[in-house]
Amino acid sequence: MPKLVAIAYKTVKRGPMNEVLCANVTQHSGVEKDVFGRPGKRQVTVLSLQQWQIACQSIDANLPWTTRRANLLVDGYSFGAADVGKQLRIGDLCLEVTGETDPCKKMEQAHAGLESALTPDWRGGVTCRVINDAMIHIGDPVTLD
Repeated sequence: MPKLVAIAYKTVKRGPMNEVLCANVTQHSGVEKDVFGRPGKRQVTVLSLQQWQIACQSIDANLPWTTRRANLLVDGYSFGAADVGKQLRIGDLCLEVTGETDPCKKMEQAHAGLESALTPDWRGGVTCRVINDAMIHIGDPVTLD
């Protein structure tokens, strides 16, 4: 069964990613303390472990998932265009998938070739809007419907 395997946030733009074991996620602030958690279509970003591994393999690099600068890492699911509008449930949390997280120049600065490695097949993850407030924990089950 798909599950949540990591949680991270950044308190300042371009700042370091802080990994935590659990986090409060709200409609008002996204992942608690994240600088980009304000309400909107890009409130929370979610990355697939499998898609991240494919991107890293394609550039022959073993990079930490936080290099992608996403908030949540899920194991057991790969995202695609058909997921837009679906509800992603992580434990008691419900997120609406709003689109693809497009890779940017920061990825190229992190590692040569990473931006283009994340471009195909939604490997860069998805953007989401928070539907309800909830506390999430590593190991929480993940469903998409």
